[in-house]
Amino acid sequence: MSHYQLSKFLYQLNRDDRLQAQFREAPQRALEGFTLSDEERAAVLQPDIGLLYVLGVNGQILMHFAAFCGIDWNDYLQRMRDGVKQHGPVRAGLYAMTTSPDEKVVG
Repeated sequence: MSHYQLSKFLYQLNRDDRLQAQFREAPQRALEGFTLSDEERAAVLQPDIGLLYVLGVNGQILMHFAAFCGIDWNDYLQRMRDGVKQHGPVRAGLYAMTTSPDEKVVG
């Protein structure tokens, strides 16, 4: 998994008007130059917010990408929850889960 490259692409997409225009016109071409796995590439192109979350994309980066894709706040939050249910615990990054989503954390 190329977590850094995935996050870097989304970070740049969130801030670069030219990259946004390119992504709207030719999304595959916009991804050139970023070393992404097939799973990561597919998640960006769908967009699969839940899978991107599980892959470890930071929520601050991901929420801007979701807004760029026309996904409203409540739907964004639900897609993250659904992503954990469908794809399993967050695999990398700040939100990596050390317990399964069904376990109760006592603390």
